[in-house]
Amino acid sequence: MRTFLEEVVSDIVSEKVVSDDLVLVVPSKRAGLFLLQVFAKTSTQPGFAPTIYTIEEFVGHISGLDYASNTQLIFELYQVYKSLHGDDADSFQDFSRWGNTLLQDFNEIDRYLIPQKKLFSYLSAIQETNHWYLKPEKTPMIEAYIKFWNSLGPLYDQFSQHLISQKKGYQGLIYRKASENIHEYTSQSEKGSHVFIGFNALNSAESTIIQSLIDQDRAEIYWDIDPFFVEDPIHDAGYFIRSYLKNWPHFQKNPLRGPVSNYLGQKDINIIGVPRNVSQAKYVGSLLDTLIKDDECTQQSTAVILGDENLLNPLVNAIPDSVPALNITMGLPLSHTPATSLFIEFISLYVNSAGRGWYYSDVISFVSHPYVKRLFKKPESTLNLLYQEIREKNRVYIQPEQIHRLSEEDSKILELLFSRDYTSPQKLHDANLQLAQALKNCFESFGDSIALEYLVKIKTVLNEIGLCLDKYDFIVDLKSFQSLFRELTNVETLDFYGKPLEGIQLMGMLESRNLDFETVIITSLNEGILPSGKTSGSFIPFDLKREFKMPTYKEKDAVYTYHFYRLLQRAKNIYLIYNTEPDVLEGGEKSRFISQLLTENRAQGSITQIIATPPMHLVIPDNKSISKDTSVVSALSERANKGFSPSSLSSYIRDPIEFYKKYVLGIREFEEVEENIAANTFGTIIHHSLEQLYLPLVGSTLSPEALRELKPKIPDMVNASFKEHYPTVSLLDGKNLIAYSVIQRYLERFLELEIESCKNHKIELLAVEQKLRTSIEVQGLNFPVALKGTIDRIDKKDGVLRILDYKTGNTKSTEVEITTWESIISDPDKGKAFQMMSYALMYYDKYPTENFEAAIIPFRDLDSSPLRFCTKENGGRYAKKEFSITAETISEFRTQLQQLILTIFDQEIAFETPLS
Repeated sequence: MRTFLEEVVSDIVSEKVVSDDLVLVVPSKRAGLFLLQVFAKTSTQPGFAPTIYTIEEFVGHISGLDYASNTQLIFELYQVYKSLHGDDADSFQDFSRWGNTLLQDFNEIDRYLIPQKKLFSYLSAIQETNHWYLKPEKTPMIEAYIKFWNSLGPLYDQFSQHLISQKKGYQGLIYRKASENIHEYTSQSEKGSHVFIGFNALNSAESTIIQSLIDQDRAEIYWDIDPFFVEDPIHDAGYFIRSYLKNWPHFQKNPLRGPVSNYLGQKDINIIGVPRNVSQAKYVGSLLDTLIKDDECTQQSTAVILGDENLLNPLVNAIPDSVPALNITMGLPLSHTPATSLFIEFISLYVNSAGRGWYYSDVISFVSHPYVKRLFKKPESTLNLLYQEIREKNRVYIQPEQIHRLSEEDSKILELLFSRDYTSPQKLHDANLQLAQALKNCFESFGDSIALEYLVKIKTVLNEIGLCLDKYDFIVDLKSFQSLFRELTNVETLDFYGKPLEGIQLMGMLESRNLDFETVIITSLNEGILPSGKTSGSFIPFDLKREFKMPTYKEKDAVYTYHFYRLLQRAKNIYLIYNTEPDVLEGGEKSRFISQLLTENRAQGSITQIIATPPMHLVIPDNKSISKDTSVVSALSERANKGFSPSSLSSYIRDPIEFYKKYVLGIREFEEVEENIAANTFGTIIHHSLEQLYLPLVGSTLSPEALRELKPKIPDMVNASFKEHYPTVSLLDGKNLIAYSVIQRYLERFLELEIESCKNHKIELLAVEQKLRTSIEVQGLNFPVALKGTIDRIDKKDGVLRILDYKTGNTKSTEVEITTWESIISDPDKGKAFQMMSYALMYYDKYPTENFEAAIIPFRDLDSSPLRFCTKENGGRYAKKEFSITAETISEFRTQLQQLILTIFDQEIAFETPLS
């Protein structure tokens, strides 16, 4: 394969004297490096190499201005903006949200040599028309809005002059200045002293500069394109070059130089669908492994092109060991490194801190960062103490003093990380520098060279911020500092070092310009990525861009179409990989580029389509089973001696494995910080409040008058219950305030129903929160099993004893009804019936009573309460129900309970997950 650069160099060597007076202009530095390599290979005698510029370097040379950094530009623009608007100007933080968009528009206006006064006049007129107002007087908001659009012209003028006075400029301004200086530059140049190589989408300034040099016979231009795309009147790959053929006077008499027919030659094209982005990286890794093993020479002529540059990190990790050399022509964004995430979390900690302290989740997230853990001398001990402080004391917000006292060994680093002093941008900047130094010492001791590289870049960013804090006075709060840090880390990259001319090339689409490879692998060929779609990011409307011949999404699509097809021109083996799973964030359906390829009638080569998926093996999970050895039986015996609660036994009916974990192994549920009231806390507060309300009435007959006196006490009772069980959280706002109000409303409604009931019935309150315990003799066990529990309320209604249980969760009447006694220990849905009968058994053993009832009071549906336990002849809706609990009922239940306990202790019956 003869590459484009080899063909160009062959022409240049045969037609010109190669020396440093010969200026070659290419689209990118990578293209310049490969061009220099071709000259070295073709040179037969010593001599000076030609001078090679990228187009940006060449234009900057003509303009006499230096390129300003993005950070400099946004600060200088804000300074000019503030001088124009005075006290009405937005804060720097608000300005940074739209300032970059405005900079991009200024850049486009200048690159395309738009008459700026005319454009800004049109733009302000359009905005005023869009927001016309019926009344003759405009509101202050509309006046401010129109004033902003009218101020863009003066802002542009002053900003341009401000930069030029410093001999600096943004790209567009430098291009406009160069186009103004081109005639002076041309007059000083020699004939044929410039060669422009491999360009496609030229902006107006570039077009003016190149045409001026060509028209004065000072330059030549070579186009890297296949005639197939130029001759096709509608193919977007030739969109720009066809327009130059039509509009440049030079091409009225001269042919294009550079096009060579390659595209329709022999090619093996493989279109591969892969699910999700990470799978693409894995697939590319396995593909490279196969290619290298098949042909070791492949690596010298293989390129991997990332359509989505976010794939860089996973792809680097997926490169197989069989690849001997890899050259990456991309930078890893600093914002994607773990070091940056640490500093962003550190800054956010102080930006988001309130008077109440730091939000517990922010603290846990920060100290859980792997780099923070390295800073502690005793990380496990210190972090465990911190987690205990937060979870056991339920601290939703935590103060620095509560953290400092946790560990003497790590007190210094805790004081650095958590301080009340970082209240200004300068103090927070100094704290970040101290943190960077502490991390540097730590990484050096660990020998972590990659983390040290991250830190070097972070310190560069922090030093730049320090300069900004000294030079500009408008970074006055922590949010502005945070915004600036994010902005700088987003534009900073970590550059990879390697041998640029060796190994497999890994690059982005734009880095591939002018370069040819026999094997090309392109990833992320999805709509929204390649091409990028109708993204705007501009204040200038579409119609106005068309009017002034500025680029729109149509031209941007044509740019990527050209790059895509140019890569395919000379390639022999092509692998096009796309994500089969459409995603709003990661790109949509398969790219139209693939659809276009499939419609072509290719005479040579082949196109193969596959969906690459890993082999799937359906694993049927085995039923969990835990056998009972002597240690398990021993643990169960200890538990039996202490006493099983009705809820623990019902948990066995529901899931024996969970029973084993909780009551044999003693594994407690993970304690989370309750920032909003959990269901169990909700129930606890209702139980406690009712106990405190009704305790003075125990032993009396309830009367409407006595119950009415309780209603005013409800708020204080609920508040006291919250302070006892939930002391660290405010009830003044949010979901907790709602829960506080709901609990009060539940209790008020309960009392209202009690008052109505007392008018027609005699209710004697016997006990509240009655603790009971009884022993269950089980044949086959040589020890008694204790059953214990607390009955929420015991009363007599019209002479009938009632055992009542409060429930704040969902409860249905079917859960307390049984048709067969066997179901009470076999059906998990009868768990509430089991609990009711357990309480009834314990009460009966201590106070033998004939004909009493057990019921649930469901607070979510008080109007249907109480839900009484009953036995039914059958499952029919109208079957006869028996609500009275007798000695026979107790005996039937005791038999089932003994059977359940015997099953629990039977070593032949393992703990098993119930079949769903």
